[in-house]
This record gives sequence, C-alpha cells and structure tokens, in this order.
Amino acid sequence: MRVTTDKPSQRQRLVGEAQSGTIRAAVLGISDGLVTNVSLILGVAGANAEAGFVRLAGLASLVAGAGSMAVGEYISMQAQRELLERVLRDTREDMRTDPESMIRRLTRIFEEEGVHDHDARHAAETVAAQPEQAVQTYVQAGLGFNPSELGSPIAAALSSLVTFAIGALIPLLPWYVWSGDRAALASIILGAVCALAIGAYLGRQTGKGLLYSALRQLLVVAIAASITYLVGRIFRVPVK
Repeated sequence: MRVTTDKPSQRQRLVGEAQSGTIRAAVLGISDGLVTNVSLILGVAGANAEAGFVRLAGLASLVAGAGSMAVGEYISMQAQRELLERVLRDTREDMRTDPESMIRRLTRIFEEEGVHDHDARHAAETVAAQPEQAVQTYVQAGLGFNPSELGSPIAAALSSLVTFAIGALIPLLPWYVWSGDRAALASIILGAVCALAIGAYLGRQTGKGLLYSALRQLLVVAIAASITYLVGRIFRVPVK
C-alpha cells in the first residue's frame, strides 16, 4: 500500500521549527563558525605564522565566536519571545474588556478567508464564546504566530554555541596534525566539504535545490577565505 505524505503536517512542522529559532540558530551557528575560522586560519597562515600560532588563533576564535553567538542568539530570541508575550497579553486584555471588538476582528479574518458575511459573524461569535480560543485563533490567523511555539532562548543559545564550535573546529583540526601548506590545504578541503553539506541541507529544507544551495554556500566561504588569505599575504608578518 502506498503511503502518502501528510503535507499540511510537514509544513506545520517546518513553520514551527522556523518560529522556534533553534534550527535557524543551529544552521547559522555552524555556517558562521565555518566561515569565521576558515577565513581566520587561512589569513593567519597566509602571513607565514607558525602552526602553533594558527592553532592558538583558531582556538581563541572558536571560543570567542561561540560565546558571542550564544549571547546574541539568547538576547534576540528573548526579545522576540517577550514581544510576542506582550501581544498575547494585550489581546487577552482586549478580549476581556471589549469582546465585541474582538468579534469584529475575527469576523474580518473569516471574511478574508472567503466566508460569507453572515456566516463569518456567526463563526466569530461562536469562537468568542471561548475567550482563550478566540485569542489563539486571532493571533494565529490574524497575526501569524503560534502562541504555543514562541521559541526557547536557552535552546537557541545552546544550539548556536555548539554548532558554531563544531563549524569552527572543522578547519582547525588539520593544524593539530600537520603544519604549513599541508595543513592549509586540508583546512580548505574540509571547509569546502562542510560548506557543500550545509548548502545541500538548506537546499533540501527550503526546496531551492541541493546543487544550487550547495554551490552558493561554497562560494560564500571561498570569497571570505580568499579575502582574508590575501590580506595575510599582503602583510606577511610571521609570528614566532
């Protein structure tokens, strides 16, 4: 028997993941970690720095970047959550003090969905009979967010911290085994493979196409790394 995909459920899951911020933070974290450390490592290596200094700079970048990403993601998600919570409080207050206004808003929403005037008013009154249901319906259909999925600032921060660290560690690993051109080449290869994987994942999730998204991600990493490498070559200051 053929099993069909529940497309509405899948779309709801994707919207929920996007609104929660955790997946976004993870993708942004590993991408930023990769771009940051590939660029920094090649820039420092281009200045003829010793392998020990490259390792130190890469590790410092990993720690500082992961912490910065985590703090930034936490503050951003917390601000977003508090804003949406305020909208919910205001909507509940409107429902308590002026239910007729809420009924009119719900009526307009139902009318915009194609429901006949009289039926829209009747549906709005029915929904408004349950105040919390009316609030939930209004913020979801009228304002476009799910009040049960406001996102977790802590989860987003941890996701960003861990994935940034992973992305930053990948191009740094070869410098703990080799040095010089061999380590630099290994960093480039690992960075390119990781960039292609990130791009392919994004392409699969967004429907943009695996190849297009993978090559786009690789191009972004290549441009950033090339610029910092050239800067290192121009200054060419060995650190011993």
